[in-house]
Amino acid sequence: MLKALRYVGWPLFTGVLVALLVIQRFPQWVGLPSQDVNLQQAPKTSQVIPGPVSYADAVSHAAPAVANLYTTKVVNKSAHPLFEDPQFRRFFGDNLPKQRRWESSLGSAVIMSPEGYLLTNNHVTSGADQIVVALKDGRETLARVIGSDPETDLAVLKIDLKDLPAITIGRSDNIRIGDVALAIGNPFGVGQTVTMGIISATGRNQLGLNTYEDFIQTDAAINPGNSGGALVDANGNLTGINTAIFSKSGGSQGIGFAIPTKLALEVMKSIIEHGQVIRGWLGIEVQPLSQELAESFGMQGRPGIVVAGIFRDGPAQKAGLQLGDVILSINGEPSGDGRRSMNQVARTKPNDKIAIEVIRNGNLLEPAAEVGLRLAAEQLGLLAQ
Repeated sequence: MLKALRYVGWPLFTGVLVALLVIQRFPQWVGLPSQDVNLQQAPKTSQVIPGPVSYADAVSHAAPAVANLYTTKVVNKSAHPLFEDPQFRRFFGDNLPKQRRWESSLGSAVIMSPEGYLLTNNHVTSGADQIVVALKDGRETLARVIGSDPETDLAVLKIDLKDLPAITIGRSDNIRIGDVALAIGNPFGVGQTVTMGIISATGRNQLGLNTYEDFIQTDAAINPGNSGGALVDANGNLTGINTAIFSKSGGSQGIGFAIPTKLALEVMKSIIEHGQVIRGWLGIEVQPLSQELAESFGMQGRPGIVVAGIFRDGPAQKAGLQLGDVILSINGEPSGDGRRSMNQVARTKPNDKIAIEVIRNGNLLEPAAEVGLRLAAEQLGLLAQ
């Protein structure tokens, strides 16, 4: 027996060793998954694709339609710092001498049409007593405010000059992350300036800047004074209105935000036609359906938003919605994101009816609500208790 194993053992051991080596090197031969890392190799090419040498053509196309704004307003200030002292005012009251002073600020605007309509930011023109528009060709004139929309931070101005260079409107919904972006404006009042970057992100929201947010994010340098200026593509077409920067120092840190032209045009047309932006309103405040809430409602895995507040005498209260209701859909569109659903309602015309799917105490309800007109925040009234 030992003699037989001596003759058979070595070939058997060698065969097993060879089999193990083959399985390790080629596991797919025996039905095992391959352990090789599949890397995507770029094709060999001797041709290097060059980028554009200059964006001067795009700038020369767009820059004449970007204007500098100089706004001034009158403020009443105490004639002496002592008058602001609380103890002093306690004895002498509030009827103290005041001085009228002029305060000025800087901004930018975009000429949208040859008729003289301009788009800028509401925070640039808010409270201004006088708005001076300075064009790139050297002309200056006073502008009047046609209307403003604080909830998107946009304002429409009108000037009366001939031969105005209107900007070419681009399609903001076609831009891609990585596209070249040029910001044109009047930073720090030094005069018209162009900075370059890329589109860093699209659809940015929940930043706490505006009620309705759908920002383009760019790393093109945007500084104080750029507000209301143009964000254009590599061909000089308008893709956004520069609005805000994220900065701890007050200067550009590569995170700037612009309002897409699609949203800006909707606001502008509504202001020109109606004097204000007409938005639908349901009269509710909502919160996300968190995992904990979903478990308590027995709705794991289903999208929805929770009614966290209802405005008294609003459309939702009249339709019978209650606190704690979970909205599944509005007009057939799933309500997985509260901001998106409220924007959907805002795009609905007042007096139109919308169908709402609601879960309440495990029961599916389908109330119909008549959309109301959204008023300014200070006019909305109180929440129902």
